[in-house]
Amino acid sequence: MAEYIKRVIEKLEILGKDLFEQINRGENPRMLIPARSLKNVIFDKKEFILRLGDKKIERDFFNLHKAKKFMQTLLVASFAKELLKENIHASLREAFYAMKRTLPNSNENTFDEQDESDSCIVDLEVTLDVLREQLHLNADTKGRVVGDVIIEDRGDVIDWSKLGSGGWAIPSNVEAIEFKKVEAEFVLVVEKNAAWERLHEDKFWKKHKCILLTTQGQAPRGARRLIQRLNQEFNLPVYVFTDSDPYGFYIYSVIKYGSINLAHISDRLGTKDAKFIGLTMTDIETYKLKNWTIKAKDVDIKRAYELLNYEWFKKKHWQREINKFIEKKYKAELESLAGRGLKFVTETYLPEKIKNEDFLD
Repeated sequence: MAEYIKRVIEKLEILGKDLFEQINRGENPRMLIPARSLKNVIFDKKEFILRLGDKKIERDFFNLHKAKKFMQTLLVASFAKELLKENIHASLREAFYAMKRTLPNSNENTFDEQDESDSCIVDLEVTLDVLREQLHLNADTKGRVVGDVIIEDRGDVIDWSKLGSGGWAIPSNVEAIEFKKVEAEFVLVVEKNAAWERLHEDKFWKKHKCILLTTQGQAPRGARRLIQRLNQEFNLPVYVFTDSDPYGFYIYSVIKYGSINLAHISDRLGTKDAKFIGLTMTDIETYKLKNWTIKAKDVDIKRAYELLNYEWFKKKHWQREINKFIEKKYKAELESLAGRGLKFVTETYLPEKIKNEDFLD
């Protein structure tokens, strides 16, 4: 049995024993769960990462408003322990159906919607201070990667450089992946799948000795954890390449600092060394992309104003870029670089940005 499995089972058993002892003392059994509300999320300026504060919520059994949630949380804990003991994994959807049933002599279900079980899984994750994936509960696969890397995954040896046009599909759970060979000088994280395919077809990763990874939009947990592992275990710089708009900027910030919703595990998902390689609003002018910009919508402008108020976007260069977006009222997608020629991104834009270290931090 893997060492991390033993540690997680031990944490689950400690939780169970604590509740059992409360019952034996004639007390109302209760759990204290760190609050995941926005008011309890803080930006650690010293570590440059989002964290949860000290506020906790009480979940007890003898409370009509909390009893069902209490029961649901323990059901998830029991289900996770069985997964770990058998060393098997379940998707979030499978977990919902595996735990869903009608209580005897009632019309009450353990779970009615998957949102309920998903919420309890995160509550258990934050209470035990473990990753959901370490509970063997996985989300859908999202993200692809290519590079001169060989890994071992569940006994299979996989060469990322020999998987054709599709690359390697990044699983939700990358905890057990063992790196056998990593030959790269940096990791290039690409927001858009289409832009990743252009770079892959042009063999950018081979010419520039990098690992090329796409998050296919907002970065999923598996991709964020993989990026962090490559950065921390192999000291690889990470450059993030997104659209020039508030949503692209925020995708970068989530990879770097963590997210508000998952602030409790930012230390295991965030890569604080990550740098933004573009597109910037300044790039639109520098590389003459104005003809291929798109008019910003009201919702885009509103989101830009929200970003201005986030502590992690208070740096002068980010304030400048976001204010420029608000002023210009246009945005540019990664694919807009194709307006200068299909190979412009691989032969001019990215090589120049990397060579000149033209990054935002």
